Order: sequence, then structure tokens, then C-alpha cells
Amino acid sequence: MNIKSHVPNAITLMNLFCGCIAVVFAFQETATHPRHFEMAFLFVCLGIFLDFFDGFFARLFKVSSSLGLQLDSLADMVTSGVTPGVAMFCMLRSASGMLADSLLPYLGFLITLGSCYRLANFNIDTRQTDSFIGMPTPGNTLFILSLCVLRYMDTTDLILLEILSDKWVLLALTLFSAFIMNAEVPLFSLKFKKLNVKDNLLQISFLMLSLALLVFCQYLGVTLVILIYILLSLINNKFRKA
Repeated sequence: MNIKSHVPNAITLMNLFCGCIAVVFAFQETATHPRHFEMAFLFVCLGIFLDFFDGFFARLFKVSSSLGLQLDSLADMVTSGVTPGVAMFCMLRSASGMLADSLLPYLGFLITLGSCYRLANFNIDTRQTDSFIGMPTPGNTLFILSLCVLRYMDTTDLILLEILSDKWVLLALTLFSAFIMNAEVPLFSLKFKKLNVKDNLLQISFLMLSLALLVFCQYLGVTLVILIYILLSLINNKFRKA
């Protein structure tokens, strides 16, 4: 038996395991587990880290397979599909003015539906080999969970706290999330195709700005990085068409 052929799939299953734990933490009651979204965020980050390395080892060992592709999508569906949907459901359920028996919180799972469609479409879309069209599900998940963490942090600004407690703002974020994952919007690749600064100026600038935001703004920095990534991609697309 070739052990190397099972290494990428084992890493993928570890990603799935992290996603399952993240879902459990996302469902915890805030009153008794005030840092539950932080734990969900950390396990999602670990899952995304593993998601990168399953493909890396598959290419390294030259053991890429159709089974691995299917496992990867299924694992991502939990880590980067179910988790943000559950998180938004919990946020909407506890939002100010939200009735306990309201059906509105369940609209948070539109993120999960959008993630499912995105992942299925990504597997058959040959245009997304070197770049992305629409926000990748891992980036979208980090965006949603960073907002959830900010909602329950003691250091969060009161104005931002009030915004993230409004049910209509949360519903708007839900719709934006489901839309941006499947929108026909090209997003620039973070891969360095050539080893020179000129051809990678956009990527280098974005990575340096992202690092600064993450260091100084932490969870808010994650939110800002995702929004800046979308904005820079739109600007880049406009200049490329000009």
C-alpha cells in the first residue's frame, strides 16, 4: 500500500474535523461561552491552513485524484459553508429587536447555500485555475466570522457594536456574502507568476497592507483586508479594461 497516496486525503479529513468543531463552537450560547466565535474562527483558520496543504502534498507526491477533489469540496462545505451560515444564524437570533420565534435568523443559511453553489461551480469552472471569479469560500468565512467575533468583544467600539447588533445590517451582510461568492467579478490572484516587483506590485502592496492591518487591527483587520481585496480587484479590473 502506498502511504503517500493517502496523506493528502488525511489532511483534507483533518480540515473537515476542524470545520465540525468550528460549527459546534458557533452554536454555543454567548451568555455561557462569550468567546465561542473566537474559537470557531481559530478552528476555521486551522481548517483553511490544512486545505492549502492537502493540495500541496497531492502535487508534491503526484497523487492527485478525483476522490481527493470530491473530499476537498465536501470538507470545504463544512468548514467554509456550514460554519459561516451557523454563525450568521446565531447572530441574527440574538440581534436587537429580533423576536424569539422569528423565521428571519434562518436566512443566515443563505450563506451556506451560496457557499454550496460556489464550491460546485468552482469544480467545473475552467476559468479559475490561476485567479478567482467571485469571493472564495474561505475568504468569505473569515469575513463573516471576524464580524461575529467583533460583535462580542469587550473592546469593540460602541458604534460598531450597535451596527453589528442590527438585524437589517446582518441581513444585508448575509445577502452580500451569498452574492459576492457567486458574482461574475474577477478577483486578482495572490500567486507570484514572475520573480520581479513590477509584475507583482499589486500583490506585494496588498500583502504588506494586509499584514499591517492584521497586526494593528486584529479581527477588524481581517474584515478590512477582505473588503480591500474586493475593492482593489474592482479597481484593477477597471484599469485592465481601459
